[in-house]
Amino acid sequence: MRCFALFAAALLVPLMVSAADWPQWMGPNRDDVWSEAGIVAEFPSGGPKFLWRKPIQGGFAGPAVADGKVYVTDYERTAGDNKPAPTKRNELQGKERVLCLDAITGEQLWKHEYECPYTVSYPAGPRCTPTVDGALVYTLGAMGDLFCLDAQSGRVVWSKNLPQAYRAPVPLWGYAGHPLVYGGSLICAAGNKGSAVVAFDKLTGQEQWKALSANEIGYSPPTLIKAAGITQLLVFNGDGVSSLNPENGTLYWSEPLRTAFSMAIMSPCTDGEFLFAGGHSGVSMGWKLDPDKPAVTKAWQGSRNSGLAPVSGTPFVENGVAYGIDGSGLFRAIRMATGERLWATSKPVNGQDNERRGAVEGATFVTKNGNRFFIFGENGDLAIARLSPEGYEEVSRTKLLDPVGVGLGRNVVWSHPAYANQCVFARNDQEIICASLAATP
Repeated sequence: MRCFALFAAALLVPLMVSAADWPQWMGPNRDDVWSEAGIVAEFPSGGPKFLWRKPIQGGFAGPAVADGKVYVTDYERTAGDNKPAPTKRNELQGKERVLCLDAITGEQLWKHEYECPYTVSYPAGPRCTPTVDGALVYTLGAMGDLFCLDAQSGRVVWSKNLPQAYRAPVPLWGYAGHPLVYGGSLICAAGNKGSAVVAFDKLTGQEQWKALSANEIGYSPPTLIKAAGITQLLVFNGDGVSSLNPENGTLYWSEPLRTAFSMAIMSPCTDGEFLFAGGHSGVSMGWKLDPDKPAVTKAWQGSRNSGLAPVSGTPFVENGVAYGIDGSGLFRAIRMATGERLWATSKPVNGQDNERRGAVEGATFVTKNGNRFFIFGENGDLAIARLSPEGYEEVSRTKLLDPVGVGLGRNVVWSHPAYANQCVFARNDQEIICASLAATP
């Protein structure tokens, strides 16, 4: 099993997409597996062929690709200083935009925009990748503006402003938990007391249920796992990890896990009988899932010398090992059962171990294709690598985008690419690109 484990169709109602689509954050099954064949073994000496590149405004939200269209969100600033500082709420004026582009040409098909004053730290733009479900696309902006749009025209089907609806403060770094479609529901990290997570009717926006209280809702997306023979909804927020019944929000279990600044960002990861989560300041923990009922027991507790505590990016889990970026900026492998660290390298972010960019709290986005991985680093490089318990083996590397955003005093790209139609779709704060990764032109 992997993060956002695959489930049988009888248990979950999947998004309605084709096999070549990437309709939401981390792909069709939210597990960061790219199943297309015919993909390059190595990048050409001159790099991949760029099929198109189009200007875009700021944002951390990655693109989604479905039914021949690319959906992406950004922020068009009209006033205010957007220079980021770790805990400063910038006050900006501008518009959030939802853009729909032709996947083949990059030409704009429609645009939905709305006035959206910002009062968040790191105010580049929206954080959440659009979620496409058949004829509808769902977007969540940095200030909590939730929209259901017609995927063909951009017409508003329904909308909510989550802070107003649930009388909740906007998180310091904005709303960042990618909305999750489950059956007839759209599930979001939303509010405050009694409404930290809310399920809406995905067609009408009517509230179906709400659950949990949290001092801060954090930045982690709602996560589905299969354990004890049932589907469980995991919610990772500033207080810890909780498991709910996704049908009605009933609590199964809750475990404390407090990260600094409520920076619960990664999606909790499962592998067989083990589950782990982690966040800022080296905080991480592993649990053993009960095979007979929805419950867990503590298996290990991480520290600055053990475990894996991502600040950006969700690790990829395979065969009992989790691979991902640590809060130190190093890319690590750990054993899911014990938290034991197996190895670490700075290559995914820096290129070479002796070329440190000072990438504390670095970002990498890890996607499996066949028997290797495509790793997009915050420096704008895309690498092909093999990952194993023995180490990191880089096969090929190319420059995909310039790191034009600013994060912790360095230039970065902090958004997850989409992989579809034998291409990679990626964005920074200035442009969105489509590059061919087909083995045969």
